[in-house]
Amino acid sequence: MTPWPTVVAVAVLSFALKAAGPVALGERELPPRARVVIALMAPALLAGLVTVGVAGDRWRTVDPALLAALTAVPLLRWCRLPMPAVLVGAAVLAAVVRRLTT
Repeated sequence: MTPWPTVVAVAVLSFALKAAGPVALGERELPPRARVVIALMAPALLAGLVTVGVAGDRWRTVDPALLAALTAVPLLRWCRLPMPAVLVGAAVLAAVVRRLTT
């Protein structure tokens, strides 16, 4: 069995869900609280996907260097560093942790 029927079904469902919002609301604006929740859904989903990708199968293959780098990114952004400096800092931290743990 090929995965294409599933891919097409997910694409159609995604399109239908995206179209349902404007159809249901029409010209009305969302309440501010709903806009905040919707705005936070994408970062929360991304954080979950990154966590699962980093942790591996049942948290057995956690890479300490990658975990340290991913922890450093929001901390460096909180310090208002520009994104290139954040990426370099996270890469350097990952290299140092990898060197210390091998």
